[in-house]
Amino acid sequence: MNDSVFTHTQDQLKQLAQDVLAIAKETGASDASVEISEGSGLAVTVRKGQVETIEQNKDKGIGVTVYCGQRRGHANTSDFSSASLRATVEAAYNIARFTAEDPAAGLPDADLLEMNPRDLRLCYPWEISAEEAVQIAQRCEAAAFGVDRRITNSEGASVYVQQSHFVAANSLGFCAGYPFSRHTLSVAPIAGKGNKMQRDDWYTSARDPKKLADAEKVGRYAAERALARLNARKLDTRTCPVLFEAPLAAGLLGSFVQATSGGALYRKSTFLLDSLGKSIFPSHIQIVEDPHVVGAVGSSPFDEEGVRTQTRKVVSDGVLQGYFLSSYTARKLGMQTTGNAGGSHNLEMTSKETKIADNFEGMLRKMGTGLLVTELMGQGTNYVTGDYSRGASGYWVENGVIQYPVEEITIAGNMKDMFQSIVGIGNDVLTRGNKSTGSILIEKMVVAGS
Repeated sequence: MNDSVFTHTQDQLKQLAQDVLAIAKETGASDASVEISEGSGLAVTVRKGQVETIEQNKDKGIGVTVYCGQRRGHANTSDFSSASLRATVEAAYNIARFTAEDPAAGLPDADLLEMNPRDLRLCYPWEISAEEAVQIAQRCEAAAFGVDRRITNSEGASVYVQQSHFVAANSLGFCAGYPFSRHTLSVAPIAGKGNKMQRDDWYTSARDPKKLADAEKVGRYAAERALARLNARKLDTRTCPVLFEAPLAAGLLGSFVQATSGGALYRKSTFLLDSLGKSIFPSHIQIVEDPHVVGAVGSSPFDEEGVRTQTRKVVSDGVLQGYFLSSYTARKLGMQTTGNAGGSHNLEMTSKETKIADNFEGMLRKMGTGLLVTELMGQGTNYVTGDYSRGASGYWVENGVIQYPVEEITIAGNMKDMFQSIVGIGNDVLTRGNKSTGSILIEKMVVAGS
């Protein structure tokens, strides 16, 4: 990847990092770490064919953490001058001097650092002008309007372009970084009129702009989703099977990550406390983390602390094999970091029982009669107890066939029970961010309606 897309080269960022570490040592820090980043991007939004916003960003920053024994201080600057570097280090040092000691504070263990990171090819700059980005957004939105006269309005179509690079270093000898990119096209059409309007949206996102879905296809699919929601009905309160569409199923996987992350565990604020080695899913469920997929959004050779990442089975045959830990949270728990400072990497949730026939339509047939959920509202998850209650909309299904759209309902259960009640996972796999899964069928949940 050519450094020329950025103002500074990787070598220049590495030299700045070494300068910061040298200043920290001179100042009296026992240890230090630094991260330096630089990026640029473009964001355009059109609505009903007209340009609403064009934003271009160019940013840079340095974050410095210094340690005085087990006392920690942190400071930031966007000024790369020598005087600013020194002032920032001194600010962090002065914070550390007057901070209480924390036995868990400190750099990662040296033998866990990734000193020779592999190139995972994570940066694909998109050389696109604002005018070209506007045209793509207009094509996407026009395709949505062209599907049916009942597409009467739009919340707009947007193109986001971002490319950045960074270097992280610490006083244990680690110094590495890489460039990365992320590009997105989205649209949100509105169907119907008056108080019977319905909206839906769709987007495509990738590091490589060549892997984005066709603009017209994105627009048409978003319009079809909005149209399918017209004439939605309410449901009476009932208990029934619930099928989470793949984009929402990725959210369930995200809830699992949050409940098994170090911060929640050492604070004892999770319903999955002390679950390591225990069965938290049915025996057919597998969850794998693979940080080394070339070009993937969730890939990284090392985590935010420089600790090498690793491919691992997080859940095997329903049994939890590992948490998501940073060095700090691992020490709080008396464990070792899992290389997850900053979060998870390329999680994939699958079922050993998934068959070729278990596409989206096959999952509807497997459910038989129940609720297909396509949108969730609100933040109704209590991670301490696992209680789950979210506003929802979707479709009522009978004998494996969608009957009509539904709205103004609430689905409720307990995450612990929901995880144990996963009947199947479809092969309609979708990747959202760094999580991949097909639609997830849960045996039963309470659906509260009118």
